[in-house]
Amino acid sequence: MSVQPGWYVDPAEPTTRRWWDGEGWIGAPIPVDATPPDGPPPPEPEPAAEPPAPTSPAGATPVSGQHPPVAPGTPAVPGPPWAGQPGAGQPWAGQPDAGQPGPGQPWTGQPGTGQPGATGQPWAGQPGVGQPGGPPPGWPYPTWPGRPPEPRPHGVPLAGYGARLLARLIDFGVVFALNAVVNGWFVWRYFEETAPYLREAVRRAMAGDSSREGLPAIGEQAGGLQIAILVIATALWFAYEVPTMAAGGQTLGKRLLRIRAVPVDADQPLGFGRATRRWSTMGMPTLLWFCCGFGLLLQFVDAVSALFDHPLRQALHDKRAQTVVVQVPRTDHPDTRTDDSDTATDRTDPEPPGDTP
Repeated sequence: MSVQPGWYVDPAEPTTRRWWDGEGWIGAPIPVDATPPDGPPPPEPEPAAEPPAPTSPAGATPVSGQHPPVAPGTPAVPGPPWAGQPGAGQPWAGQPDAGQPGPGQPWTGQPGTGQPGATGQPWAGQPGVGQPGGPPPGWPYPTWPGRPPEPRPHGVPLAGYGARLLARLIDFGVVFALNAVVNGWFVWRYFEETAPYLREAVRRAMAGDSSREGLPAIGEQAGGLQIAILVIATALWFAYEVPTMAAGGQTLGKRLLRIRAVPVDADQPLGFGRATRRWSTMGMPTLLWFCCGFGLLLQFVDAVSALFDHPLRQALHDKRAQTVVVQVPRTDHPDTRTDDSDTATDRTDPEPPGDTP
């Protein structure tokens, strides 16, 4: 049942009276001890920029924020706060620090025990994850106290730069030994074709003679021998590295240093196609060595590119093949032995497992 229109004590301010028109309060308040005029107060002019406030149908329940009036002579009894009214210990809209938690209380979505933010993942409400908002005003975003933890692809740590460099030097040594056996004759023939020219040029340089007239001609087969040497060297490198990388992600150098290459998306063998793409970025420039060492420059840039890549430490050949180089846990390849009853048992590594997942 709706309250009849009239002057009533304002529940929001018991020291004043206001006119209740049956649906809401209208007009300016007057002191509670003043004699109210007959009839409603004159309507207050509304600002032109603001649209008129919506009204409720007669007999409807007052909207949120409007309380029924108190009959004349009824003392105002404080009741529970309404929407927007400040209550005990509750801030209202516009109050400083509104929405901020009390001491020791996290806000909604703040990383804590068991929440995503505790592991470095975005929390609910953080900008950038499709939800508006974030920490309340004045509260800093939670950050790591120092450098963020390094990624662990597939649960294992990344290989260090030193281990990767040493493994590559071991592989270069193996490829050089293969070239000494397979490519040795071609290299000897090449020096035989160019030796007269080189010896005379060096003798004149030591004597201070910079003229080039009368130097012995380089043999006609020198150009062909140079191309053959580079092609054979590239083929030997390909045959040494690609099959072993495709099957297990390890060359001899990587196996000795206990590191291996794995795809970024899954812990599985590289496969022949991915291993070929990975090798071609650093192996194919070998064919350009005769172009004033341009191929060697490309290989040097590829080798040092991992030093400037964060956080996965990918060299250019890793980026092309989408691979990362990780450490090999000691538990990946357990040795087995057979006892007198022909049953295979795992052997335990006497050294501690170290940084294993």
